[in-house]
Amino acid sequence: MNGVTESVNFIDGVVWGPVMMVLLVGVGLYLQFGLKAVPIRKLGRGLALLGKPQPAKRADGEISPFSALMTALSATVGVGNIAGVATAIASGGPGAVFWIWVTGLVGMATKYAEAVLAVRFREVDDNGDHCGGPMYYLRNGLKGSYGRFLGMAFAIFAAFAAFGIGSAVQANSVADGLEGAFAIPHWATGVAMVVLVGIVTVGGIRRIALVASKLVPFMVVVYSLGGILVLILNAGRIATALDLIFTYAFTPAAARGGFAGAAVMAAMRFGIARGLFSNEAGLGSAPIAHAAARTRDPVRQGLIAMVGVFIDTLVVCSITALVIISSGQWSSGKSGAALTSLSFNASLTGIGQYVVIVGVVLFAYSTALSWSFYGEKCFQYLFGLRLINYYRIVFVLFLAVGATAKLNLVWNLADIANGLMAIPNLIGLAVLSPILFKMTRDYFDGRPYLLGEAW
Repeated sequence: MNGVTESVNFIDGVVWGPVMMVLLVGVGLYLQFGLKAVPIRKLGRGLALLGKPQPAKRADGEISPFSALMTALSATVGVGNIAGVATAIASGGPGAVFWIWVTGLVGMATKYAEAVLAVRFREVDDNGDHCGGPMYYLRNGLKGSYGRFLGMAFAIFAAFAAFGIGSAVQANSVADGLEGAFAIPHWATGVAMVVLVGIVTVGGIRRIALVASKLVPFMVVVYSLGGILVLILNAGRIATALDLIFTYAFTPAAARGGFAGAAVMAAMRFGIARGLFSNEAGLGSAPIAHAAARTRDPVRQGLIAMVGVFIDTLVVCSITALVIISSGQWSSGKSGAALTSLSFNASLTGIGQYVVIVGVVLFAYSTALSWSFYGEKCFQYLFGLRLINYYRIVFVLFLAVGATAKLNLVWNLADIANGLMAIPNLIGLAVLSPILFKMTRDYFDGRPYLLGEAW
């Protein structure tokens, strides 16, 4: 068994190694330049569109554009914002935060591209629901056996990842957090997760989106307010924290306290890896949700989708990072959620740890909801509609398994599948980029491409 674990760990390191980082960042930079930085320049427009309903004549889809964003955000604003950021800082030093920000700016272009293509190439299934995402824009955009192969590869990797990253791992994070804070046994958390996720997922995307549109704003605001309160209490140290971030992004961080020190490459590696893990830009999961939006205008949905990366990486991740560094606990030797909890508690004695626990529980629960939909759509792509109910049963049962089992091997296998999703998706984004660039130019020239009309 040790040999299997070591082999899986090795493959995981290769999949999420430097080549993957270069691919994810490289394609994002290519798209950002090809789009002439539209995702950055037009961020205000994307924010404005959130409160602007789509005209009825353009309203094909199951959920509102805002609900599609909240569904996508419920998967990306997750444990990575709490534990992932802390791990990056503990391993790469404060300079890792700068590279997390870089992934956010680059990822906005990738997420924009994914959503535009997801709406552009989506289909309607036998139930009359809209289906889209990388598997569809790979098959319908690239065409031929090449596109079909890549679409199927993405669907297989994503469906497998859903059971691990989206189900078992999330339940395990909640179970560990609740046991540590309130001595709640793992099995009780498993039962609760099965029930709470099951009653939502049985209603499909409409019910998932309804819950996400209420839960995501609440959990982001609660966690952010807790973090902002800590930053107010540490106001005198924020300038120093920012100085550490920018200094150690380009200068080796010396060892201090429990921190072993880190080279610039370590700051870059861990910052980029954790940033991409948090916002999922390039992995291809979020466009599955955006494809269900009530819209006939792909670019409009792309502008809304890119806001998700801004909120996830440049707002929530930044709050976590500044809390950790301004508290001085970044050099304590702790890592992951334990470091974030220690940092919150240093300023909010006695209650700071509960802000983190509530964040972990809500973030993991919402992630499970969205990934149930992502996995379901990939499963549907592979096997059709007739087995969907069986898929839903297995997905929620994996929550019970995840809450009560040791998950090192499951985590790494799912992490491999999660990374492999990116390869066919990035190929599709690069090959289909001329279509993306033309649609973007036409939109801002007043000639938007609308589904169902000649282009």
